[in-house]
Order: sequence, then structure tokens, then C-alpha cells
Amino acid sequence: MWWFAAAHANLLMLYERALPRPGRLLDAGCGTGGLLAKLGARYPERSAVGVDVAAIACARARSKSGQPVCAGSVDALPFADGAFTAIFSADVLCHRAVDEHEALRQFHRVLGRGGLLVLNLPSYRWMLSRHDSAVHNARRYTRKSLAALLRAAQFRPLYSGYWNTVLFPLMLVTRKLLPARRGGGSDVRLYPRPVEASCRAATGLERWLMRGGLSLPFGGSLVAIAVKEEGVDG
Repeated sequence: MWWFAAAHANLLMLYERALPRPGRLLDAGCGTGGLLAKLGARYPERSAVGVDVAAIACARARSKSGQPVCAGSVDALPFADGAFTAIFSADVLCHRAVDEHEALRQFHRVLGRGGLLVLNLPSYRWMLSRHDSAVHNARRYTRKSLAALLRAAQFRPLYSGYWNTVLFPLMLVTRKLLPARRGGGSDVRLYPRPVEASCRAATGLERWLMRGGLSLPFGGSLVAIAVKEEGVDG
């Protein structure tokens, strides 16, 4: 689906812009392994690892990515202090079963000094809708609220910006103004090829702008990268 492709590409773009150090990578809340597979293929020398609370998701992620995956909660990561140089986490802190503060403390603990945290999250609390209920989201964020959350957990934000800007008006209408479609409230599904191509083109343009350092003024999602300060241990 276009949304997952765009989210993963945005995370990888931010990570590479930060000139990361070599070392182990963690996909925290890896789901069925789409991002983990990309990490393993793109950085074969960096030992990508996945963790997810659902055993069935772990099995699928392991099969899809060919990378090691273990069952565990982001609120109590089963890894040693300072085990990773970067953590990727896509739409996990927002989940109703996650304690966002404890998860960030765990991310801080398992990152080494100067380690990077790369996040994707849904934006704007007022946009909570039937879609969020269907995918178990309890929280949505702004740049300001996410920056405060990261600083409280002893991370220094390097960049944050909205994306899914071009399609945001359509998202607003379908989620807040129109009645629920038959079959459920989630927008997560495959769309016809012309729709997929159009959405990929729109998010590709946004990524090109972000790669140049531009922060888009609004959007349906928020992407951010932060660093664990040098000299600060977990």
C-alpha cells in the first residue's frame, strides 16, 4: 500500500540525512516486517533486528525479512543497555497498548551514546476518528507535543515535519465528515492502481521537499528524528 511505502521511505531518508554511524538497528514494533525487510536489504552490514508484542506478527516478520525477530513489548525491551545505534518505530507510540513515556525510556536505554531514534506518528489529536479506533491508536501528535515528549525522555530532536500534506484534505473529509464505509473504519487497504500511483507521486514529491530540509506546514502524519545526547547513558 502506498502509505506504508511512503512512511518507510521517509524514515530511511531521515536516517541517511543524519549521517548515521555503523551498528545494530532495531525496528521497534516491527509488525509483519515490511520496514524490517527494507532495513535488512539496504544495510546488510548493520544487523537489523525486529521486536513485536504479537507472536504471529513476529513469525511473519521473520519469514518476510530474513532478519532476527523476537517477541516483546516496547515498554520492556528484551535487549541490553546500549545495544543499538539506531531505532526505527513506525506508528507505535500512538498505540493504545503502549505507554509512550515508558517506551521512550526503553528506547533511550537500549541506544548507545549518540544513537538515533527515527519515528513516524499520526498527527493532530482532533483528527482521532473511526480509523484510529480500527487500528488501535489512542494518541495523535503535533510537532510541538512530540518535541516536548522527546526532550522529557532525554532525546534532542534533530528534525520533525508533517507529511501526507497533499492528501490531507481528502483524509479530513473521509474521516471526519463522511459516514463510515461498509466493512470497517480503517483506511488500510489496497487501492486501484491509478489511486496507488497518484498517492505515491504525491508523497514522493513531499519526500523530495523534505530531503531538501523543508518542513511541510501540516499533514496527516508526522516524521521525526532525534539523538540520544552524547555523555547520557541509559
